[in-house]
Amino acid sequence: MNTNKTYSNVQLVSLVALRIIVGWHILYEGVSKLLVPNWTSANFLNESQWILSGMAHWIVSNSAVLNTVDFLNVWGLIAIGLGLILGLFTRTASIAGALLVFVYYLNNAPIIGIEYSVPTEGSYLIVSKTLIEAAALFVLFVFPTGKIIGLDALISRYFNKTK
Repeated sequence: MNTNKTYSNVQLVSLVALRIIVGWHILYEGVSKLLVPNWTSANFLNESQWILSGMAHWIVSNSAVLNTVDFLNVWGLIAIGLGLILGLFTRTASIAGALLVFVYYLNNAPIIGIEYSVPTEGSYLIVSKTLIEAAALFVLFVFPTGKIIGLDALISRYFNKTK
C-alpha cells in the first residue's frame, strides 16, 4: 500500500478524528460489556432473524461456544478500539472492526417484516447506525492514517531507521 499519498490538513484531521471517534465508541462498547457482571451476547443472538440467525441460535444453544464468543467479542472490541485510537495496527483494527460490526448487522438488520423485541432509538430501513459504522471502518481501512499519525508511524520510522 502506498503510504506516501499526501492528504490536505483537513482530510487528514477528518480521517484521524473519524478513526478516534469510531475507536472510542468500539472501545467503550467492549469495556462496558467487560464491566457488567455476567454480560452475555445471548439476548442479542436470540433476537437474530436474518442471514446469520441459524449460526446465532446454534451459538446460544452451546454454552461453551457462547462463552468463547462472548470473550472474543468483548476483548475484540477493546483491542479494535485501542488500535484505532492509538493508530496501532490501524488497517488490521479497521478491517476487523468492519467485519465484526457487519456481523452484528447481518444478525439484526432493519429489514421490512422483521420485528425485534429490543427497542431502538430510532426507525431504520435497511441502513442503520451499525451499517454506517461498518462503512466508516472500511473507509479507515482504505485510508490508513495510523501510518501518518499514530503508533504505526512511529513503529515504521523505527524499523526504517534500523535498516
